[in-house]
Amino acid sequence: MQQYGYPQSLGRRSPRSPLLAQRQGLCIALLIIGLWVWHLALILNIRIFAIAPPIWVGLILVQTFLNTGLFITAHDAIHGLVYPRHRRINHGIGVICSLAYAALSYPTLRRKHGLHHRYPTSAADPDFCGQSHAGFLTCYRHFMGQYWGWQSFVSLATAVAGVAVIFRLSPLNLALFWAIPLLLSSLQLFYFGTYRPHQQYATVQGQVGCSPSHGLPWLWSLLLCYHFGYHQEHHDHPEVPWWQLPAVYSRRQSV
Repeated sequence: MQQYGYPQSLGRRSPRSPLLAQRQGLCIALLIIGLWVWHLALILNIRIFAIAPPIWVGLILVQTFLNTGLFITAHDAIHGLVYPRHRRINHGIGVICSLAYAALSYPTLRRKHGLHHRYPTSAADPDFCGQSHAGFLTCYRHFMGQYWGWQSFVSLATAVAGVAVIFRLSPLNLALFWAIPLLLSSLQLFYFGTYRPHQQYATVQGQVGCSPSHGLPWLWSLLLCYHFGYHQEHHDHPEVPWWQLPAVYSRRQSV
C-alpha cells in the first residue's frame, strides 16, 4: 500500500481545475449551507407535541446529515476545493462552516488536517490515537480532544444560549434537534472519516495508509458520510472534491 502524501497545493488553487468544476463546488457548498440554515430554523421552531415521535427521528436524521455536510464542506475548503478561483471566498466558507458546525477553529483544522495527510497513522497524525487496535470510544475521545476544546465549548454554548433567548426557543427543541444531531454527526464523521479508514491500518514495507474503500452504491455512500468511505481515493487524490470520489473509485476498479 502506497504512502499517502500531503499535497503541496493544499488550500491553493489547482491550475487544472476546470471552470465548471470550480463553480460547481461553490454551488454545492452554498446549497448545503442554505439547507442547513433552513432546516434548523424550521425544526427549532416546530411544535414538538404536534407531531408524532417517529417524525422526530426523521427530522433528527435529516439534521444530522446536514450537519455532516457542513463539516465535509469545511474539509473541502481546507483542500481549496470549494471555490478554487478565489482563495479568500473558499476559506471564508470554510470558516463559516466550521463555526456553524461546532464553533471549531478553522485554522486549527487546516493545520492538523495537513499533518494528517503528511503523516497518516503515525505519532505525528492528530487523527490517530496511537494504538492500531484501540477501541472506538478511546479513539473518539482522543480525536475530539484534538479539535474541540474548552474554548470551542464555551463559544458554542454562549452562541446557542444567545440565540435561544432571542428567538425564545424551547429547550426540548434544542436538545432534540440541535444537540443530538450534532453528537450523531460527530460520531458519523469520526467513524467513517477517521476510525474505519485508518484505525485498522495495514503496514507494508514500512508504509501506512487506509483500509480498502467500501464500494457501496452511490446513494448509500452519500448518506453514510458524503462518500468518505472512499477514503483511500481521497488520500491518493486530495485535489478531488467529495462528490467526485465515487468516480475515482470506479475508474480504479476498471483498470
